[in-house]
Parts: sequence; C-alpha cells; structure tokens
Amino acid sequence: MIKKINTENAPKALGPYVQANKVGNLIFCSGQLGINPKTGKLAEGGVLAETEQAFKNIKAVVEEAGSSMNHIVKALVLLKDINDFKAVNEIYAKNFNEILPARSAFEVANLPAGAQIEIEVIAIEK
Repeated sequence: MIKKINTENAPKALGPYVQANKVGNLIFCSGQLGINPKTGKLAEGGVLAETEQAFKNIKAVVEEAGSSMNHIVKALVLLKDINDFKAVNEIYAKNFNEILPARSAFEVANLPAGAQIEIEVIAIEK
C-alpha cells in the first residue's frame, strides 16, 4: 500500500508528483529544491542558501512521514555547478549526526525553477 505524504511546511510540487510516498517503513522523497514554502520562491543568497532551505524542506517531509533526518539511508545531490560540491558538503554534514546516508552527487545541466541544487532522499520510519 502506498501512502502519499504531504505537508504545508515544504513547497508544493511543481509538477505531477508528490512530496513523498511511504511504502511499508520506507519513505521515498521527491527531490527538494531550495524553495521557501511560504513565498514559493528560491531562497536568496545562492547555492548555500538554497541548500539550507532544501534541507529544511527535506526535514519537514520526512518528519511528516514519521521519520527524521537520522533515518535517511540514501541521498542524491544534483548540482548546477560541481565546483559548489565542497561548500555544499559543509552544510550537508551539519544536517546529519554520526549516521550518514549513502550518497551520490552529480553536476547537471539545468534544474527546475532555475535552482542551483536539488536533493532527493530515501528514509526509513523511526
């Protein structure tokens, strides 16, 4: 059984997808941009501000699904510019305790809404 996850504390989907789907104890979160859910706009201040906001959005979605940042098992980071990798890693590391998720990171040509970063995660229920 698939349970759709939705929270007002993360941005609405920009297309025909959900914020997350929960299947058993697994939570599959759609990629989160650095969009502020209150304004509907990308966080101002570049890739670092967008990264901070993307993590706030991820936290809101996984908590709505009954999980937490410490229960994320896989992450996918998409960057507009791979040269931002080191700076993004500093923010990334602050969002996890000693349990780090497996991760992939790629540079991509473009992201929705002109974003500089998108982060997708898979988590398990607490």
